[in-house]
Order: sequence, then C-alpha cells, then structure tokens
Amino acid sequence: MSGNIQKEDLRDVQIKAYIELVRQGAEIYYLVSDSVSTSKVKPFRDLFPERVINIGIAEQNMMGIAAGMANGGVIPVTGNATPFLISRSNEQLKVDISYAGSNVKVNGMHAGFSYGTDGITHHEVNDISTIRGMPGFEIYAPCDPRECTQMARYGVLDRKGPVYTSLNTGKFINITPEDYIFKPGQPVQFADGKDITIVALGNAVHDVLEAAALIGKNLSCAIFSITSIRPFTPIALIDSISQTGLVLTVEQHSTHGGAGSLVAELIAENGLGARLRRLGVPEGKFSKNWCQSDNKVHFKLDAAGIAETIRGMT
Repeated sequence: MSGNIQKEDLRDVQIKAYIELVRQGAEIYYLVSDSVSTSKVKPFRDLFPERVINIGIAEQNMMGIAAGMANGGVIPVTGNATPFLISRSNEQLKVDISYAGSNVKVNGMHAGFSYGTDGITHHEVNDISTIRGMPGFEIYAPCDPRECTQMARYGVLDRKGPVYTSLNTGKFINITPEDYIFKPGQPVQFADGKDITIVALGNAVHDVLEAAALIGKNLSCAIFSITSIRPFTPIALIDSISQTGLVLTVEQHSTHGGAGSLVAELIAENGLGARLRRLGVPEGKFSKNWCQSDNKVHFKLDAAGIAETIRGMT
C-alpha cells in the first residue's frame, strides 16, 4: 500500500480524467439531469461547453438520449445522484442501454449513505444489485482516486459497451500502489492472511484497513476489495477463502445483490465450504435517515464495528 496522503473526491478525479481524454481526442459528451453540482462537471463544462448537455430533471429522457448519441458514434457519459439515476430510469437502462448494448458510460454519484441526511429517498444501497440484473453492463466501484482515474480511462478507451460506475461521495486517499494497474475482473488484494478473508465493496476497504489496524497482529487477515463486480475473475479470492475457511464481506450496500451475494455465490459454486458473515444493510431493510457516519456506526460498517465483528467471528 502506498500513496499520496492528499484526499480527493472521486467525482473530481473522474472529471479530470474525462478532460484529459477529450484533449487526447475522445468524443465524450457529458449528460446531466439538472445535476451539474452533483456530478462536479463544471470544470469540464468550462473547457468544453458544447460537450455538456443538461436534460433537466428527466432521467429517463437522459438515458434515451445517451443511447441515441451512442448510436451516432460518440461516447455519452451520464452523471447523476445514484438513487434517481437508477430508480427513475430503470426501464431505459434495461432496454435502451443494456439490451441494446449501447456504448454509454453511466456514473452513479452519492452511492450508499453518502447523500447526507436526506434518508432513504436519497440513499442508494441497491444500485449494484439492480445493475447486476442487466446483462451487458460492466460494473465498477473504485476503491481510491488512482483506481477511479484508471477506470474512467478504461471505460472510454477500451470498453465498447455499457459501463456502470458506483461512486461513494467522499474524499479518499490513494491506497493502491503507485504502480497499480487496473485489470477488469480482478479483486484488489491489500493484505495476505491465514485466519480470515475480508472482502470489501469498493472504497469500504478503507474502513476494513482501519479495522485491521485496531485488531493489530492478533489475527492474520487477508484483505481484498471487489472493485470490478462484472467482470469478476476471483482466482486469488478463491485461493484465500480455501485457506482461511472464514469470510467477512463489508459493503455500504444491501447484503442482497452486492458483495455479500457475490461472495456467497462464489463459495457455493466452487464448493469452498467456508463460513460467511455479511456486513451491510440487512436484506429487506432500509438505511436510516441519518448521515453517512451514523449509518456506518449503526450497521457496524465503521472501523470499530468491523473490528468487533471480526473478533466475534474468530
């Protein structure tokens, strides 16, 4: 692990990547639905005003327009708060983009509890589950600014088809190595261990690493972050689970359809016979109408809660 102690908002990092890509010749157009501030697209708009299209509060129209633009040969990027983007435009995501295989890059902002204190209307803990039900989408959740930059570049330059990126709105330090290269499908491993395998969804790994520091050397923890949900090539994860036989998943998402489900499927389908505990929003439950930090404490997704859970499992 290394990095840069400067914290960066993943939305800022993503926009910087898109600016550089346009300067290199990429035909990117950024569509927002009255979400200029949410997507942090203003620096991009200041440089390329003709490349930003504000559809207004009409997410369904935004997705349809984006699909049409992709058919015309450009690369449309859509950015909006995840709960509105996913829920309001579900049909268009499914039919116009997923079924049609449209080359649209869909960015969900404020994933998890990160949309302040506006409660369940603004918290989105089912976005991964929803998009996993849509064939053709590659699905990503970056763990730090370095990986977020590489995912943005990959989505535009290498992936010819729909991409969904789930961004938890917050400022994060780089925890991947300076020479890290994003490889679609591969979980990111942060530590080896023989006692327990801990798997985080995206940037929840920051809390897991803090929890491991609280536990110290009493336990040997293998720590992974799932940042590529689809594609998913879990060879290293299978090896670790086979060795430890004990798994904890951690996610700012429902335990249904996210990292917990993905790992449960992995254990069952590969006959690993491991014991699994899933930390997240319990299946069938809503988040609380509280801020992100209070929700994390309530659902034991903060460092202290994760550490307590690990101790209770081992």
